[in-house]
Amino acid sequence: MSEHLEESFIKKILAQNELGKARAEFNAQAPATTFPNKPVSERPKVLLTRASDIVPEAIRWLWWYWLPEGKFSLLAGSPGTGKTTIAIAIAATISTGGKWPDGTPCSRKAHVIIWSGEDNPADTIVPRLIAAGADLNYIHIISGCADESGAIQPFDPARDVPLLAERIAEIGNVALLIVDPIVSAVAGDSHKANDVRRDLQALVDVAGAHRCAVLGISHFAKGTKGSSPAERVIGSQAFVAISRMTLVAAQDETEERRVLARAKCNIAPDDGGISYTLEQADANGIDASRVVWGERIEGTSRDILGDVEQRDDDERSSQEEALDLLKSLLADGPKRTREIKSDADGAGYNWKMMQRAASKLGVEKRKIGMKEGWEWALPKETRPEEDTKNPSLYTLSSSGTHVPFGSGKGLRAVDFPELPEGDIRESLTPSQNSATSDVSEPEEEL
Repeated sequence: MSEHLEESFIKKILAQNELGKARAEFNAQAPATTFPNKPVSERPKVLLTRASDIVPEAIRWLWWYWLPEGKFSLLAGSPGTGKTTIAIAIAATISTGGKWPDGTPCSRKAHVIIWSGEDNPADTIVPRLIAAGADLNYIHIISGCADESGAIQPFDPARDVPLLAERIAEIGNVALLIVDPIVSAVAGDSHKANDVRRDLQALVDVAGAHRCAVLGISHFAKGTKGSSPAERVIGSQAFVAISRMTLVAAQDETEERRVLARAKCNIAPDDGGISYTLEQADANGIDASRVVWGERIEGTSRDILGDVEQRDDDERSSQEEALDLLKSLLADGPKRTREIKSDADGAGYNWKMMQRAASKLGVEKRKIGMKEGWEWALPKETRPEEDTKNPSLYTLSSSGTHVPFGSGKGLRAVDFPELPEGDIRESLTPSQNSATSDVSEPEEEL
């Protein structure tokens, strides 16, 4: 018995030794197999830095607790709040080394670079700079790019940031870069987090490398009043996530009073605001708008914006506009939901608003297939000929009589109850002809 146990033990040890040798041999050969022609020093590797080797440093501020140096910040608001005019007021203060609205001094007099894809430098930007009291010698406006042959091309913030970084280094002492609108810096889909993070990284790198604050200008999505201000920024939430400071602007149309508030900050307090108004001023014989700062305001950004924004009428108007938009998009016939969402995003309407509009219009829907997704159409009073070419398609209809996609096999009417939040829920049972279709895929997965 003991001899048998001893023999079993020895075999187990030998097996473990053989396994260990096999692992060692594999680990030794794996790098050579992956990079056969490169020495160890030239192979890709992960770089690590001990925390003890990193010298801690404090955040530097151009405007204390409002605009950090070397970071990406965001300024968003509804149309008419004067976002660009606020950005120009900030640029003017930096160009002169003046005082901020709260009375604190600007940390340094420095250069500012402005790119605008919406405003003309000659009749809008420069007059506003003059009205704001800027030192124009410290303001630089991007007018284009020159290629290798010297031909002038439009500046593309999604492509030309590395070239801009070279000019920032040449000028020196550049404290602020304004990008208006920031969505132009995204070459991919501005509603996809991965695309936004990837494309904005170049601006983040420029900010850190040159101690230059980057201020991106953005808009609020329509129909979002009353929700968290940081979540109202149009496009992917990655815009807000990447920014170290997110400022938001709103206005009270009845009093022409406006407010600027801190909506999100990772490195300082994220509450409080400042009131302001816009006035017309003379800029060397040209009328130009400028900011007139008011008093400081206490409270969260949600409370501050809620005090000046009128929700009910504005939201109802926006919803009616979304309904009109959906009507026009479907006027020529059925349309894929991916296309509808893209058009709605471009017009500033979120998907929930389009869903509410679809519910009110009695929009009829069908799932075309796993890859093709869903299709919407306006209800029709008459039934077209039955779709005999693809009987596996099925239709979601708000009634049993108005079916634009076919009136034969595979159809099932589904009622959509009005929900408080306006969501449209999909629930149906496939017929025999659509048994192979995946009906569990939610419509929101466009």
